[in-house]
Amino acid sequence: MVSRSYSNLLDLASGDAPSFGRERKRLPRVATVAGILTDLDDENSVGSDAPSSFSQDRMIIVGNQLPLRAHRNPDGSGGWCFSWDEDSLLLQLKDGLGEDVEVIYVGSLKEEIAPSEQDDVAQTLLETFKCVPAFIPPDLFTKFYHGFCKQHLWPLFHYMLPLSPDLGGRFDRSLWQAYVSVNKIFADKVMEVISPDDDYVWVHDYHLMVLPTFLRKRFNRVKLGFFLHSPFPSSEIYRTLPGLGYYGRTVNIKILPVGIHIGQLQSVLNLPETESKVAELHDRFRGQTVMLGVDDMDIFKGISLKLLAMEQLLTQHPNKRGEVVLVQIANPARGRGRNVQEVQSETKAAVRRINETFGSPGYTPVVLIDSPLQFYERIAYYTIAEWCLVTAVRDGMNLIPYEYIICRQGNEKLDETLGLNPSAPRKSMLVVSEFIGCSPSLSGAIRVNPWNIDAVAEAMNSALIVPEPEKQMRHEKHHRYVSTHDVAYWAHSFLQDLERACRDHVRRRCWGIEDQAPGNSTGLRCGKDRETLAEWFSSCEKLGIAAEHGYFVRTDHDVEWETCVSVADFDWKRIADPVMKLYTETTDGSYIERKESALVWNYQYADPDFGSCQAKELLDHLESVLANEPVTVKSSQHIVEVKPQGVNKGLVAERLLEIMKQKGVLPDFVLCVGDDLSDEDMFEVIMSARSGPSLSPVAEVFACTVGRKPSRAKYYLEDTSEILRMLQGLAGASEQVARSAPAASQQVIIDRE
Repeated sequence: MVSRSYSNLLDLASGDAPSFGRERKRLPRVATVAGILTDLDDENSVGSDAPSSFSQDRMIIVGNQLPLRAHRNPDGSGGWCFSWDEDSLLLQLKDGLGEDVEVIYVGSLKEEIAPSEQDDVAQTLLETFKCVPAFIPPDLFTKFYHGFCKQHLWPLFHYMLPLSPDLGGRFDRSLWQAYVSVNKIFADKVMEVISPDDDYVWVHDYHLMVLPTFLRKRFNRVKLGFFLHSPFPSSEIYRTLPGLGYYGRTVNIKILPVGIHIGQLQSVLNLPETESKVAELHDRFRGQTVMLGVDDMDIFKGISLKLLAMEQLLTQHPNKRGEVVLVQIANPARGRGRNVQEVQSETKAAVRRINETFGSPGYTPVVLIDSPLQFYERIAYYTIAEWCLVTAVRDGMNLIPYEYIICRQGNEKLDETLGLNPSAPRKSMLVVSEFIGCSPSLSGAIRVNPWNIDAVAEAMNSALIVPEPEKQMRHEKHHRYVSTHDVAYWAHSFLQDLERACRDHVRRRCWGIEDQAPGNSTGLRCGKDRETLAEWFSSCEKLGIAAEHGYFVRTDHDVEWETCVSVADFDWKRIADPVMKLYTETTDGSYIERKESALVWNYQYADPDFGSCQAKELLDHLESVLANEPVTVKSSQHIVEVKPQGVNKGLVAERLLEIMKQKGVLPDFVLCVGDDLSDEDMFEVIMSARSGPSLSPVAEVFACTVGRKPSRAKYYLEDTSEILRMLQGLAGASEQVARSAPAASQQVIIDRE
């Protein structure tokens, strides 16, 4: 079912949506036009086949860090000097948005800005770079980034369970609270500049996974996209993170491989310093075949496994000694802690052992570069390497192979430096882990399981003996893909999907509810038996009650219960009851509710996973043995229910509306609230009643589901506390009107407990 639960019903009480950024057209507080709200004329409405509107929109890009570099002014004034960080992916993706798209960045700065300078810096960044800085206190940032992000999320996303303090660390609520606090700070910064009805918001990476919830709660129609740049674990792994909650909203999910900024790489390839570095490395490794590894110094990149494979290669193939060199560039670790120190120690020990065992005068088998390199220096190593090896055990996209392919394409100056024929085909070789995100897009690479040291060593040897024409063919295939799926392609594809997902947002309008007079009729529909409901609501003399999903109905305290459906017999209970007993005996915490019209197997106190599995089996079992009986078998929240055919939650809605009609009163206001899939029958009845004789021609109908989920209801409330707040608001408004004027109309509220 397509989700139509668009607006939080509590938002309707004010009718005044906040305006940020650009001026907005204000909506009326009360809808005074008859008909379906989404059918009202809307000059901004777009159909599902509307053309792309990127050129008319503004994009707010939110990341952990702004794409800026900062340093103190060299003139000694003490001020700050800012410039774009050309290496930032957030800056590079602008190429896919179009030149006429206004882009605003929200993020933090790497440098600590004193509180006395923050206002001036914020004004400068907004005016000069259209950047909105989020200033995070240093102690809070440490808990947020080095604490929760790197200590909890990063290991968890890479399948490291927190089984002990040494393995990712146990859940620390103070770090979680810091994570939420920082996400709230970022959300507040977005709210300062957003035009919620028009702007697109693109949130990046696991640092800001809570931010979309803050924005969605504040602006339910915001056009919001989130991109995760790291791998995402299976549900069994992710559920080990306490406190997770899903609010039922509909989310479109797509896998989109990130690309690289080819223009930036080519500009660096053209630099004189790059040419000079390439010449230096060409002379240094003359007569040797260079294998290249470029990895961050962390436990997931498999550097030690790569070194073990290199050791295995030199052991099993003595003829490769003196000929093959592995250059391992180890980028500085982004995290801290014992794991990083262990990786550094293990890597250095392995390099020392290999070089001592297989090295000779003029030959160093493994060259470890663990100090920071300039970008042009790394590009130079790409250019002279015969092949590149990536052995990460768990990684996100990993763009190293893409960068290598583009650099191996070279240019005329570098061809001259390397003594290559400019017209000759390019060549390259890749050995990549099957556990990295870019592996499926590199069909010409040799894929390996990095844990299998023997297989990796053999793949390294195979890459060394691949014929030249095959190297050229593999390179050409990879270059064609990488050059056509660059960062601009990725950004444009993401935005196309985002626009498609948000295309009908403009129809999701918030409307104010007119203060209702005390001439309301209230009906309660519940699955409980009639004796229980009569006892619970004995003090509510004017409350209409429908028990057992509408099988029994009582319009007020003084009338007798009546049945809405005639049922000949209940012989089917003798078949269903033994089956339910069987599942009750094997499912701890489950029990049977025996009603006059139905049998219900309830597993709300059982283990949720096991109970759910048992419920599916019970549903199939009952449907099989009751196939020829006049009953309906349904599964709902923590229950499996058998009831007579024709009894559903829409029945009570029809009955109450019919009673009102018989009294000569046509309701002009209907509020229907339900929290379950079975409530959809009720929503369907009241929504279709708008065009029938049961309602006033100017009736306003509000169907509301509890929790954001696919529903026929147009509105939603988050939970029962919001239901109470709404009802209290309506009661207060009714009392206020009652003091000033008599009731002028009749309304019905159908409530769901």
